[in-house]
Amino acid sequence: MLLAAALRAEVSGPCVVLGIPRGGVLVAAPVARALGAPLDVVVPKKLGAPGRSELGIGAIAPGVRVLDRRLIERLGVSEVYLEAEIAREEAEIARRTAVYRGNRQPPELGGRTTVVVDDGIATGGTARAALAWARAAGASRVILAVPVAPPEVVADLEGEADRMVVLDTPSHFMAVGEWYEDFRQVTDDEVVAALAAAA
Repeated sequence: MLLAAALRAEVSGPCVVLGIPRGGVLVAAPVARALGAPLDVVVPKKLGAPGRSELGIGAIAPGVRVLDRRLIERLGVSEVYLEAEIAREEAEIARRTAVYRGNRQPPELGGRTTVVVDDGIATGGTARAALAWARAAGASRVILAVPVAPPEVVADLEGEADRMVVLDTPSHFMAVGEWYEDFRQVTDDEVVAALAAAA
């Protein structure tokens, strides 16, 4: 796999590979195999604007909030709405994490290089939250690895990771799915199976 090959030169010493569910876990599985590293998940969630759930006003991961305060102010989003949206998404993060990990303990990130993998980046919100979570968990070095992302988002995320590995940065970018031959919805069961196979 191209992403795994590109990462071999970037990673030395102990590392952990974290996939962002759902599709990112399937991309992360061969990366973890190639690096001889444990595979786990980090589950960030986008926070949607009132009445426009597709418009991200921020993202969260366990114990981490990355908010777009300028957009929140511009849209007049109330603190009541914001806290309710965060609580709703925190419950979904907890549900998904429990389903994906089962009774397996998460790997220790302290002092290790952590490679955060997704199937692509559109706006960068959930990637930013995932990277912040890995840093907060004690990772010594954080690498973001994706097959595709728009160049302006890559530039915007530069300071969030110690290194970024992005295979393609097309200037005419509409959505991650347009760069895949098969971009069907990945199920929770497929994520669980990929993690179990890696374990």
